[in-house]
Amino acid sequence: MPRTRPPFPPEFRREAVKLMRESDKPLPLLAKDLGVSEQTLRNWRRQARVDGGELEGLTSAQLEELRRLRRENRTLQMEREVLRKAAVFFARESEGR
Repeated sequence: MPRTRPPFPPEFRREAVKLMRESDKPLPLLAKDLGVSEQTLRNWRRQARVDGGELEGLTSAQLEELRRLRRENRTLQMEREVLRKAAVFFARESEGR
């Protein structure tokens, strides 16, 4: 099953992180106001810190590239397998003549 698009656009995530940094509200209350879980807010805050160079880890751009490359790799592996099976099929066909 393909992954669905994230339900929250990047702009919303950035604004939520900005609110966390600037607001005096406790995280549970802020999460409730925004309609997301506390853990989701924590994840967004951590990723924003990685993107900003404050923490070690893969940036959002690197994560997106990794996802794209893994998807491409799966596609290439499937194509290679189909070609391998086709080669075996045609080799057997040519032996029979």
